[in-house]
Amino acid sequence: MRHVRQKIRALVLGRDGNFSVMTALIMPVLLGVAGMAIDATSMVLSKAQLQDATDAAALAVSSRLADKKIDGTTGSDYGKNFVAGRFSGTADAATVTAIKAATTVSITTTAQGSSGKSFTVAVNSRLPVPLNPLTRLIFGQQVNVAAASKTVSGYGGPQGLSMEVLLDTSGSMVQPTTTQRTKCTLQILNICLSYTTFYLTKMDAVKEAATAMFDGLDKVDPTPKFIRTGVITYANGMVGQSAMAWGTTKSRSQVNAIATPVGGTDATNSLDTATSNIKVNTGKTDTESVEQRKNGNDPVDRAIVLMTDGEMTGNSALWDSTIDNNVRLKCAAAKTAGIKIYTVAFMAPSKGQDLLKYCATTEANYYESNSVDALVAAFADIAAKVTAQPSRLTN
Repeated sequence: MRHVRQKIRALVLGRDGNFSVMTALIMPVLLGVAGMAIDATSMVLSKAQLQDATDAAALAVSSRLADKKIDGTTGSDYGKNFVAGRFSGTADAATVTAIKAATTVSITTTAQGSSGKSFTVAVNSRLPVPLNPLTRLIFGQQVNVAAASKTVSGYGGPQGLSMEVLLDTSGSMVQPTTTQRTKCTLQILNICLSYTTFYLTKMDAVKEAATAMFDGLDKVDPTPKFIRTGVITYANGMVGQSAMAWGTTKSRSQVNAIATPVGGTDATNSLDTATSNIKVNTGKTDTESVEQRKNGNDPVDRAIVLMTDGEMTGNSALWDSTIDNNVRLKCAAAKTAGIKIYTVAFMAPSKGQDLLKYCATTEANYYESNSVDALVAAFADIAAKVTAQPSRLTN
């Protein structure tokens, strides 16, 4: 044993070629470790790229399903092509084909309410990562990194919503539009013998548009358990108000009761009142939170619809910069309180349009309507948006 130790000691201390021997023994290990480090970095980057691709694909499929642009059948191919397409500029054709073949898209559809649907989308994929020659000795030619993403989305499904609708009833709303209607003036035995033709006023158009919006809300929540609405009419001040209530019945009555429009335009107090009526407080002891919780709705979306055909004039015929700025401040306060604002400029001048563009929570929440049909479509679209379920990642 002592002799063996001496031999080992002599080998270590010797200078006749031992360095070369040790280098020959250690170098492959060092190169292998370096190669593995490079491949590990490559795998991490590839996995991150693949995860981004599956996340984006799942969100894209969910959004298009919610928008009714694809269905459960076409959605699978759309998702596979989306993932593969993210690599078309950085990988060769064979790799892109392999990625598409390794991608699976699962879509689960669930009915919600009378006309709504919710979607759960799961996207899974694998990406082959080639290894360097030294690492291949241990792990083979390549390894696969995997990624999985899941999203949920939907449309028309019931969810908690408290919404105030602010309608301009100033004097300019009595002006006629270019849209004609007919009504029967002489009827016998349910047969109309005489008609008269008339032009809708702006106020008539707003009533039709509001009806379209309320119809859209009722379609989603036919037996009101999720949606509460209120209406505030305004001219150079608040004119009328229906208190927040379940469904749209009281709001419809308030709209139908609008009399002949008079006065100038000032939405300041109306916006302030609407915000106070529906904003949530810190302890969620506000009226809307309490009422919505009675039906198990939490969290609850808060929204304001602000419509005008003009600019802020107060009790005059001239634009008032102070009032305009006050309205902007009220809009900012509402948005800070977490309220989404949808704005509709109906045949409005540029200053009115600029104000409503500022007040809208997003560019997509601003509507510019110059005809009755466009106004009705805008209000109907708002109903669809406030009841839509946003696509979101859940993984």
